[in-house]
Amino acid sequence: MPVLPPKQASAPGTAAKRIKKEITDLSREDLGAITLTPNESNIFQWKASLPGPSGSPYEGGVFEVDIKIPDDYPFSPPQLRFITKVYHCNVAATGAICLDLLKHAWSPALSLYKVILSLSSLLTDPNPSDPLVPSIAQEYRSNRKKHDATAREWVKKFATPKTTTVPEPTTIKSTTTTATSSTSRPRAIQRPSATSSTTSSSAAIPPPVPPVQVAGTRRTASTRSIIDIEDSDNEDVEVVGDSARAGSVNGLASAAGAGAGTGVAGPRRGKRARVGAAGGGGGGSAGDAIVIDE
Repeated sequence: MPVLPPKQASAPGTAAKRIKKEITDLSREDLGAITLTPNESNIFQWKASLPGPSGSPYEGGVFEVDIKIPDDYPFSPPQLRFITKVYHCNVAATGAICLDLLKHAWSPALSLYKVILSLSSLLTDPNPSDPLVPSIAQEYRSNRKKHDATAREWVKKFATPKTTTVPEPTTIKSTTTTATSSTSRPRAIQRPSATSSTTSSSAAIPPPVPPVQVAGTRRTASTRSIIDIEDSDNEDVEVVGDSARAGSVNGLASAAGAGAGTGVAGPRRGKRARVGAAGGGGGGSAGDAIVIDE
């Protein structure tokens, strides 16, 4: 009986071609909420995320899975591991998965997309007959209610996606108002104008001092004496008025004439004045006597 040669491992080039084909096929599949993407720098490294199936204890959670593809793919199954902690009898604490498709039931006709769908089904229907964690499998069989409650608690603790809340902008209206009211507004500096300079200069110059007024009494025309002066050479001055004062005036006039005759005082001309009291022959006042020299 001829001996068959050992099965040859697939070359890396063959695995890369198969992976690229699956990437093209994925673009035509409706993955729904499932994500399955290769690493940008290494197509043998993939990441997947599974939403918890509706109606299962894992509902509401999102479970991340790390995928490594061997060099002899698709003749060997991919290696999957849960990154997110999950309370499941077929998932170990390290994230290792017990799934028949990943062991003896693997076929080169399967793809990464079909493996992820089978993993989602495993969350809905665990297999306690082939467990990785026997205690959880026993609890699943004996106390399903407690098992499901613990599974939900793990979902809340480890698998609930964290929502990023954007903080609302802080209102600082009142602070701004207080700061504005407390800050005094600087006064505007006004430059002096030409008009204001002239006004200030003129205001600085004191007003002219009025002439000194001599106190006295001004008599009206009714109380004044009437004076007539006529030019004459060497004539006496006649005073018509008070006789006593007329005599004194005549004496002064005579003295003036004598001086003219002697030539001591030089040539002088006498003035004749007729002084009469207003209103008739009444006596004159102190201001009626007048001496006139030329």
